[in-house]
Amino acid sequence: MAVDHYENFPVASLLLPRRLQAPVRNIYRFARSADDIADEGDATPDQRLQQLASYRDALRQIEAGALALPACDARAEVFMPLAQSIRQHELPMEPFFDLISAFEQDVATTRYESDTELLDYCRRSANPVGRLMLHLYQAATPPNLAQADAICTGLQLTNFWQDIAVDWQKGRIYLPRQKLNHYGVSEDHIARKLHTDAAWQALMQAQVQQARELLNSGLPLAHKLPGRLGLELKLVVHGGLRILERLNQLHYDVFFHRPTLTKRDWTLLLWRSLW
Repeated sequence: MAVDHYENFPVASLLLPRRLQAPVRNIYRFARSADDIADEGDATPDQRLQQLASYRDALRQIEAGALALPACDARAEVFMPLAQSIRQHELPMEPFFDLISAFEQDVATTRYESDTELLDYCRRSANPVGRLMLHLYQAATPPNLAQADAICTGLQLTNFWQDIAVDWQKGRIYLPRQKLNHYGVSEDHIARKLHTDAAWQALMQAQVQQARELLNSGLPLAHKLPGRLGLELKLVVHGGLRILERLNQLHYDVFFHRPTLTKRDWTLLLWRSLW
């Protein structure tokens, strides 16, 4: 199993209360479909941006309380149920607009200059998921939101470091240029798969530690949330931490051994989550 901020989205999970399964599915459908517009298929960048703009327009209609999409509109199956969930649970609109902004950035941006730029992207691409979940559970207090942001950003960074080779094939590098320069690493390290190089080892050790600190700083949130949500959050966080352990064990060889979780790992994660 890979760690990905949408693959870990608790869609219709057995741990979710029945009353929240539909809104979570509706939010997931929106996020997943918009992400696919940005990443999948053979559309040109302009076509992708036009489709994402049409998603933003539908969100604005929901915000204005005047969503009007004919049944033949492909967006209807995404936005009609989403609008109902937003109204029913009084969800804020900002996280949805943030997601669209991040997906548009995916179309145009393939390199990041600094941690500041990368973390701002995570703020819009990953953190909205956690924030919406807290609103569904009526637990969106400022301290809870801050810890949810730490978890979501930590998971996003974990996914980036896990998928460096995959993203390279897509023409993307999420390692900030300032970090590359600081540790004496170039894009050639990735192109030539130089994972045994001392500079690469030092860089990746720092990146893994950054993600680990974020996940650990957010983990107390799982102990504050009720029952099944708390348990699910613990499993997700410990899953991310386990992937980071795998990266260490593989000595940051993300080119020939993509770190994943096995069934045996899930037994360990359940034990860690419970105890």
